[in-house]
Amino acid sequence: MSGFGGGRVALVTGAAGTMGYATAQMLTAEGFAVALADIDAARLQPMANAIGGHAFAFDVADPEAAEAGYREIVKALGPISVLVNNAGILSNNKAAETTPAEWRKVMAVNLDSAFYLSRLALPGMKTQRFGRIVNTCSLAMKSGGLTAGTAYTTSKGAMQALTFSLARESASFGVTVNGIAPAYVKTPMVTEQLTEEQRQALLKQIPVGRFCEPEEFAHCVRFFLSPLSGFITGEILDLNGGLHFD
Repeated sequence: MSGFGGGRVALVTGAAGTMGYATAQMLTAEGFAVALADIDAARLQPMANAIGGHAFAFDVADPEAAEAGYREIVKALGPISVLVNNAGILSNNKAAETTPAEWRKVMAVNLDSAFYLSRLALPGMKTQRFGRIVNTCSLAMKSGGLTAGTAYTTSKGAMQALTFSLARESASFGVTVNGIAPAYVKTPMVTEQLTEEQRQALLKQIPVGRFCEPEEFAHCVRFFLSPLSGFITGEILDLNGGLHFD
Protein backbone atom coordinates (compact mmCIF):
# COMPACT_ATOMS: atom_id res chain seq x y z
CA MET A 1 0.00 0.00 0.00
CA SER A 2 1.51 3.31 -1.07
CA GLY A 3 1.14 6.76 0.43
CA PHE A 4 0.38 7.83 3.98
CA GLY A 5 -3.30 6.84 4.16
CA GLY A 6 -2.51 3.59 5.91
CA GLY A 7 -5.96 2.18 5.22
CA ARG A 8 -7.72 4.99 7.09
CA VAL A 9 -11.21 5.88 5.89
CA ALA A 10 -11.78 9.13 3.99
CA LEU A 11 -15.16 10.59 3.01
CA VAL A 12 -15.45 13.01 0.10
CA THR A 13 -18.75 14.77 -0.60
CA GLY A 14 -19.64 16.06 -4.04
CA ALA A 15 -17.48 13.19 -5.26
CA ALA A 16 -19.18 12.89 -8.65
CA GLY A 17 -18.04 16.42 -9.42
CA THR A 18 -14.72 17.35 -10.98
CA MET A 19 -12.92 18.52 -7.83
CA GLY A 20 -14.41 15.82 -5.63
CA TYR A 21 -13.43 13.05 -7.98
CA ALA A 22 -9.87 14.36 -8.38
CA THR A 23 -9.65 14.37 -4.59
CA ALA A 24 -11.01 10.82 -4.33
CA GLN A 25 -8.43 9.66 -6.86
CA MET A 26 -5.65 11.28 -4.85
CA LEU A 27 -6.87 9.73 -1.60
CA THR A 28 -7.02 6.28 -3.16
CA ALA A 29 -3.45 6.68 -4.43
CA GLU A 30 -2.37 7.65 -0.91
CA GLY A 31 -3.76 4.42 0.52
CA PHE A 32 -7.05 5.59 2.01
CA ALA A 33 -10.27 3.59 1.86
CA VAL A 34 -12.37 6.20 0.10
CA ALA A 35 -16.12 6.73 0.47
CA LEU A 36 -17.40 8.79 -2.45
CA ALA A 37 -20.67 10.54 -1.52
CA ASP A 38 -22.94 12.32 -3.96
CA ILE A 39 -26.64 12.63 -4.71
CA ASP A 40 -26.10 11.45 -8.31
CA ALA A 41 -26.09 7.67 -7.83
CA ALA A 42 -25.98 6.75 -11.53
CA ARG A 43 -22.91 8.87 -12.15
CA LEU A 44 -21.20 8.03 -8.86
CA GLN A 45 -21.07 4.23 -8.96
CA PRO A 46 -18.95 3.79 -12.11
CA MET A 47 -16.63 6.57 -10.98
CA ALA A 48 -16.07 4.81 -7.66
CA ASN A 49 -15.54 1.49 -9.40
CA ALA A 50 -12.90 3.03 -11.66
CA ILE A 51 -10.64 3.98 -8.76
CA GLY A 52 -11.44 1.19 -6.33
CA GLY A 53 -13.51 3.46 -4.10
CA HIS A 54 -16.89 2.95 -2.46
CA ALA A 55 -20.03 4.76 -3.66
CA PHE A 56 -22.63 6.06 -1.21
CA ALA A 57 -25.49 8.00 -2.78
CA PHE A 58 -27.41 10.29 -0.44
CA ASP A 59 -28.44 13.91 -0.06
CA VAL A 60 -25.85 15.55 2.18
CA ALA A 61 -28.08 18.63 2.50
CA ASP A 62 -30.79 16.65 4.31
CA PRO A 63 -29.87 16.07 7.98
CA GLU A 64 -31.61 12.70 8.25
CA ALA A 65 -30.20 11.44 4.94
CA ALA A 66 -26.74 12.72 5.87
CA GLU A 67 -26.79 10.85 9.17
CA ALA A 68 -28.10 7.66 7.59
CA GLY A 69 -25.45 7.86 4.86
CA TYR A 70 -22.72 8.52 7.39
CA ARG A 71 -23.76 5.56 9.54
CA GLU A 72 -23.80 3.34 6.46
CA ILE A 73 -20.24 4.35 5.57
CA VAL A 74 -18.94 3.70 9.07
CA LYS A 75 -20.68 0.32 9.18
CA ALA A 76 -19.19 -0.68 5.82
CA LEU A 77 -15.69 0.80 6.09
CA GLY A 78 -14.99 1.73 9.70
CA PRO A 79 -14.41 5.03 11.55
CA ILE A 80 -13.85 8.07 9.36
CA SER A 81 -10.51 9.82 9.81
CA VAL A 82 -10.68 12.27 6.91
CA LEU A 83 -13.68 14.33 5.84
CA VAL A 84 -13.59 16.52 2.73
CA ASN A 85 -16.68 18.75 2.67
CA ASN A 86 -16.72 19.51 -1.02
CA ALA A 87 -20.41 19.33 -2.03
CA GLY A 88 -21.57 22.60 -3.52
CA ILE A 89 -23.86 24.29 -6.01
CA LEU A 90 -23.46 27.65 -7.70
CA SER A 91 -25.87 30.55 -7.91
CA ASN A 92 -24.91 33.64 -9.88
CA ASN A 93 -28.01 35.61 -8.87
CA LYS A 94 -27.43 38.79 -6.92
CA ALA A 95 -29.62 39.76 -3.96
CA ALA A 96 -32.70 41.12 -5.73
CA GLU A 97 -32.91 38.09 -8.05
CA THR A 98 -32.32 35.49 -5.32
CA THR A 99 -35.55 33.90 -4.14
CA PRO A 100 -35.93 32.62 -0.56
CA ALA A 101 -36.11 29.07 -1.94
CA GLU A 102 -32.84 29.48 -3.86
CA TRP A 103 -31.17 31.03 -0.81
CA ARG A 104 -32.14 28.06 1.37
CA LYS A 105 -31.11 25.48 -1.23
CA VAL A 106 -27.65 26.98 -1.69
CA MET A 107 -27.15 27.26 2.07
CA ALA A 108 -28.35 23.70 2.61
CA VAL A 109 -25.95 22.16 0.09
CA ASN A 110 -22.93 24.42 0.55
CA LEU A 111 -23.00 25.02 4.30
CA ASP A 112 -25.48 22.86 6.18
CA SER A 113 -24.08 19.63 4.73
CA ALA A 114 -20.61 20.45 6.04
CA PHE A 115 -22.01 21.10 9.50
CA TYR A 116 -24.07 17.90 9.53
CA LEU A 117 -21.17 15.65 8.53
CA SER A 118 -18.55 17.42 10.66
CA ARG A 119 -20.86 17.11 13.65
CA LEU A 120 -21.12 13.37 13.01
CA ALA A 121 -17.40 12.83 12.30
CA LEU A 122 -15.82 14.85 15.09
CA PRO A 123 -16.67 12.61 18.07
CA GLY A 124 -14.98 9.61 16.44
CA MET A 125 -11.99 11.69 15.37
CA LYS A 126 -11.60 13.00 18.91
CA THR A 127 -11.74 9.47 20.27
CA GLN A 128 -9.07 8.37 17.77
CA ARG A 129 -7.01 11.43 18.68
CA PHE A 130 -6.61 11.97 14.97
CA GLY A 131 -8.69 13.56 12.27
CA ARG A 132 -8.56 15.84 9.25
CA ILE A 133 -11.43 17.96 7.97
CA VAL A 134 -10.97 19.99 4.80
CA ASN A 135 -13.70 22.41 3.70
CA THR A 136 -14.10 23.75 0.18
CA CYS A 137 -14.44 27.50 0.53
CA SER A 138 -14.07 30.02 -2.32
CA LEU A 139 -12.46 33.24 -3.44
CA ALA A 140 -16.03 34.58 -3.50
CA MET A 141 -16.04 34.87 0.29
CA LYS A 142 -13.11 37.30 0.14
CA SER A 143 -14.04 39.22 -3.00
CA GLY A 144 -17.76 39.60 -2.44
CA GLY A 145 -18.32 37.39 -5.47
CA LEU A 146 -16.78 38.58 -8.73
CA THR A 147 -19.23 36.51 -10.76
CA ALA A 148 -20.90 34.47 -8.01
CA GLY A 149 -24.24 35.46 -6.55
CA THR A 150 -25.25 36.56 -3.08
CA ALA A 151 -26.31 33.16 -1.72
CA TYR A 152 -23.20 31.36 -2.96
CA THR A 153 -20.86 34.07 -1.69
CA THR A 154 -22.52 34.14 1.72
CA SER A 155 -22.49 30.35 2.04
CA LYS A 156 -18.76 30.27 1.42
CA GLY A 157 -18.15 33.07 3.92
CA ALA A 158 -20.00 31.00 6.48
CA MET A 159 -17.85 28.00 5.56
CA GLN A 160 -14.81 30.00 6.60
CA ALA A 161 -16.42 30.75 9.97
CA LEU A 162 -17.39 27.08 10.38
CA THR A 163 -13.80 26.10 9.62
CA PHE A 164 -12.48 28.44 12.30
CA SER A 165 -15.02 27.29 14.88
CA LEU A 166 -14.40 23.57 14.33
CA ALA A 167 -10.64 24.11 14.31
CA ARG A 168 -10.77 25.88 17.65
CA GLU A 169 -12.84 23.21 19.36
CA SER A 170 -10.95 20.19 18.04
CA ALA A 171 -7.27 21.15 17.99
CA SER A 172 -6.45 19.70 21.39
CA PHE A 173 -7.75 16.29 20.23
CA GLY A 174 -5.29 15.89 17.36
CA VAL A 175 -7.88 17.00 14.80
CA THR A 176 -7.16 19.73 12.27
CA VAL A 177 -9.78 21.65 10.28
CA ASN A 178 -8.73 23.73 7.30
CA GLY A 179 -10.24 25.22 4.18
CA ILE A 180 -9.26 25.80 0.57
CA ALA A 181 -10.47 28.91 -1.26
CA PRO A 182 -10.17 28.16 -4.98
CA ALA A 183 -11.03 30.50 -7.80
CA TYR A 184 -12.26 29.30 -11.17
CA VAL A 185 -11.32 25.65 -11.23
CA LYS A 186 -12.07 23.83 -14.49
CA THR A 187 -15.48 22.52 -13.43
CA PRO A 188 -18.96 22.92 -14.93
CA MET A 189 -19.31 26.04 -12.75
CA VAL A 190 -16.76 27.63 -15.09
CA THR A 191 -17.12 25.67 -18.33
CA GLU A 192 -20.91 25.65 -18.45
CA GLN A 193 -22.34 28.24 -16.05
CA LEU A 194 -20.22 31.16 -17.24
CA THR A 195 -20.40 32.58 -20.74
CA GLU A 196 -17.39 32.57 -23.05
CA GLU A 197 -17.27 36.35 -22.66
CA GLN A 198 -17.15 35.99 -18.87
CA ARG A 199 -14.41 33.35 -19.09
CA GLN A 200 -12.22 35.49 -21.33
CA ALA A 201 -12.71 38.51 -19.08
CA LEU A 202 -11.68 36.45 -16.06
CA LEU A 203 -8.58 35.05 -17.75
CA LYS A 204 -7.40 38.62 -18.31
CA GLN A 205 -7.67 39.24 -14.55
CA ILE A 206 -5.91 36.05 -13.39
CA PRO A 207 -2.15 36.77 -13.31
CA VAL A 208 -1.13 33.19 -14.16
CA GLY A 209 -3.37 33.42 -17.23
CA ARG A 210 -5.32 30.16 -16.89
CA PHE A 211 -7.97 28.37 -14.86
CA CYS A 212 -7.10 26.00 -12.02
CA GLU A 213 -6.88 22.27 -12.71
CA PRO A 214 -8.89 19.91 -10.46
CA GLU A 215 -5.71 18.01 -9.62
CA GLU A 216 -4.24 21.19 -8.17
CA PHE A 217 -7.16 21.39 -5.77
CA ALA A 218 -6.64 17.73 -4.82
CA HIS A 219 -2.96 18.45 -4.19
CA CYS A 220 -3.94 21.16 -1.68
CA VAL A 221 -6.16 18.65 0.12
CA ARG A 222 -3.21 16.27 0.19
CA PHE A 223 -1.06 18.97 1.80
CA PHE A 224 -3.50 19.39 4.68
CA LEU A 225 -3.64 15.61 5.21
CA SER A 226 0.11 15.15 5.25
CA PRO A 227 1.65 13.96 8.53
CA LEU A 228 3.79 17.10 8.41
CA SER A 229 0.71 19.40 8.42
CA GLY A 230 -0.48 18.51 11.90
CA PHE A 231 0.53 21.94 13.24
CA ILE A 232 -1.69 23.75 10.74
CA THR A 233 -5.34 24.27 11.67
CA GLY A 234 -7.89 27.00 11.06
CA GLU A 235 -6.08 27.97 7.86
CA ILE A 236 -7.72 29.00 4.59
CA LEU A 237 -5.42 28.24 1.67
CA ASP A 238 -5.87 30.51 -1.35
CA LEU A 239 -5.79 28.79 -4.72
CA ASN A 240 -6.49 31.58 -7.16
CA GLY A 241 -3.56 32.13 -9.52
CA GLY A 242 -2.74 35.51 -7.99
CA LEU A 243 -6.23 36.92 -8.51
CA HIS A 244 -6.44 38.00 -4.88
CA PHE A 245 -3.85 38.59 -2.16
CA ASP A 246 -4.42 39.02 1.58
